[in-house]
Amino acid sequence: MNEDCFHLGVKAIIRNSSNKILLLKVSTANLKSYKGEPYWDIPGGRIQRGSSIDETLKREIFEETGITDIKSFIPFLMVLSNNIRIPVDNGTVGLILSAYICDVGNIENIKLSEEHTEFGWFDPGKASKLLEVKYPREFVEKIAKLV
Repeated sequence: MNEDCFHLGVKAIIRNSSNKILLLKVSTANLKSYKGEPYWDIPGGRIQRGSSIDETLKREIFEETGITDIKSFIPFLMVLSNNIRIPVDNGTVGLILSAYICDVGNIENIKLSEEHTEFGWFDPGKASKLLEVKYPREFVEKIAKLV
């Protein structure tokens, strides 16, 4: 049997009242194994031991954007990320992403972490195109259909 191990990551598809999706441009200078161009992403990260999904989403959203006014977390999609392998002590593990739609109040200021260089609010069609670099087709196609 050829089994694989996975980490679970949570991602926040943050929507404002105009149905625009918040994307963050990743600062690739801090990524040791990545040699490509900067790319757009959505906030998120891996669940720490003892943390819930909601706690992880709130923590990651705050750390990466400074946003605290989150109205809801709605399950969106769980997908296997075929192009991401995470280094661990004895090799690598895969990544399963669990994405949530996060509706937010009126956001005045975004405070980016050092992980990101800029942000933008994009309609779902444009956001899905910008996310094609990192995410599986199933994921970006579903984002394009958000209304």
